[in-house]
Amino acid sequence: MIDKLRHALRRGSVLIAAAGAMLLPLVAAFPANAGTVEEAKANGKVVIGIQGDNAPWGFVNSSGVQDGLDADIGRAFAKELGVEVEFIPLAVANRIPSLVTGKVDVLFATMGMTAERAKSIQYSKPYAGNVLSIYAAKTMKVADYKDLAGLTIGVPKSSAMDTAITAGVGDTATVLRFDDDAATIQALLAGQVQVVGGNQFYGDRLDAASAGTYGSKFDLKTLYNGAGTRLGEKAGTRPSTPFSTRSRPMANMPRSTPSG
Repeated sequence: MIDKLRHALRRGSVLIAAAGAMLLPLVAAFPANAGTVEEAKANGKVVIGIQGDNAPWGFVNSSGVQDGLDADIGRAFAKELGVEVEFIPLAVANRIPSLVTGKVDVLFATMGMTAERAKSIQYSKPYAGNVLSIYAAKTMKVADYKDLAGLTIGVPKSSAMDTAITAGVGDTATVLRFDDDAATIQALLAGQVQVVGGNQFYGDRLDAASAGTYGSKFDLKTLYNGAGTRLGEKAGTRPSTPFSTRSRPMANMPRSTPSG
């Protein structure tokens, strides 16, 4: 799954090795008390917030090492700065608080770019697209929000799926919020919920756990992931090379075939 993602990014001409150079001007504009490039170089380390359970974006592999696309880009970013990298795995709901309180210097944490989040943090140009969808048993007929009425739906707490589904179902369904993607997926497998909202790789993860049982039902939205940094960027410091024009193939990555 992670190899499939990396291959798609190469096909889309997203050069992971260039990620650090593209993001360097953005981080150089951090407020002085938030960890500048100079401070990172002086310390010899940049602290990156990342997800620890959301393969293939960010996850801890069987050797206990942070892996995934976000880890690849984070390491390239640190290499560009000439410093070591420290990854801190974060729950979905803790990503922005960990950044704004200074626990981490930057987020490479599957951060979908939304107007609401942009009130609290700022983004780099996007480096990947991420299709968010509803997943359920293939035998279930779920074609739109109306079909979710009366169901119990699992989502990662404070995720874009949480926001979209909560608004879409109103008070017609029950939304259960879990700390991370792994717990959300496990809730569906265990029958605690009937439906989940997840990213474009939930289908692969569900199929690995129970082959042929689950599929995507309908898409919620496509978000573009960017590195998250603290507010305070100066004018004229945005990266000159737009990730967004290079990341669109990600939205067309192979996924489980929709059913119902």
